[in-house]
Amino acid sequence: MKEDQWYNVNNIGEIDTPALLVYPGRVKKNIEEMVRIAGGPENLRPHVKTYKMSEVVRLQRQAGIKKFKCATIAEAEMLALAGAPDVLLAHQPVGPKIERLYELTRFYPRTVFSAIVDNTDTVDRISEFFARGRNALDIFIDVDSGNHRTGAEPSSVIDLFAHAWNAPGVSPVGLHVYDGHIRENDPFSRKRHCDDEFKAIPDIAARIQSRFGVDPEIVAGGTPTFPIHAKRNKVICSPGTVLFWDWSYDDSFKDLSFNIAAVLVTRVISRLAGNFICLDLGHKAVASENPLNSRVKFPDLPDAKFIGHSEEHLVVNVGDNTAFAVGQAIYGFPFHICPTVALYEKVYVIEENKFTATWRVIARDRMIRH
Repeated sequence: MKEDQWYNVNNIGEIDTPALLVYPGRVKKNIEEMVRIAGGPENLRPHVKTYKMSEVVRLQRQAGIKKFKCATIAEAEMLALAGAPDVLLAHQPVGPKIERLYELTRFYPRTVFSAIVDNTDTVDRISEFFARGRNALDIFIDVDSGNHRTGAEPSSVIDLFAHAWNAPGVSPVGLHVYDGHIRENDPFSRKRHCDDEFKAIPDIAARIQSRFGVDPEIVAGGTPTFPIHAKRNKVICSPGTVLFWDWSYDDSFKDLSFNIAAVLVTRVISRLAGNFICLDLGHKAVASENPLNSRVKFPDLPDAKFIGHSEEHLVVNVGDNTAFAVGQAIYGFPFHICPTVALYEKVYVIEENKFTATWRVIARDRMIRH
């Protein structure tokens, strides 16, 4: 086996396809690099949305990481089940999610939960539930720093913080600043953009400390910008994709040294006229929101052209299909790993080129217990 074919599995015959393979050794190296860039585990609050597995949480806990960030109630519960001490729900809870979050705080008292908010109505609704309990819910004010997806305008953050300060059952403790729109390939352009979008935050934090006596925790950035935020004073970084990495980020951010640690495996199910082969890697097996030829990269088929993609099939022009046998396994790097993981109930663990175990993608479900 060639050194650059690290993804090959010697006992691949034991794995049905399509399947997602995870390589713990490479995940551990990604964790080490994440901690190194951040300057220590205390400066991290990694996002779990990419992997949704308790085992990956435990690998990070072994590296000293105590704080985590998530997007769903199920992810929050998965973190509590894995023993995470501190969990931020970075998706403003609305409707029944508020009551579900309240139940989590009662069921998992050893985990400190918190949530983001960007308006007074949500603060009041959360207050109604949590005022009846023993402990207030920690609140992070979600600040729109240019992403224009969620978040309060910077000019309104102090007033919103004050509203939460006076509401029973909630305790404002920090600021959440997500800048996922900053994705320049050039690291210098990315830094300029990031610095410009962040420039109002230190002043807001200083005003909060002066008025309320609270030194707010600032949670900032995603994967492309967390190395920039890591150089700031008192900023906690929240990368996510770094744990598994993917083809998109590997191609776009050459300045970041992370390893692809999750790989798809598919099989040839038909060999067709016209030098086409058909693989069992349909929409249900790989994230398909991107253009046809930007969904998966087959490292052993650099010249492959995708012809058609449907629920269970991917038709590929390989130039000369005589070298391919029906049933042959082919490995692929997903373009977007996060939604790809969510398509699988379990992943196959690969250690030293051998399938050794499976891990359940427990938080792909919308509900675990609560």
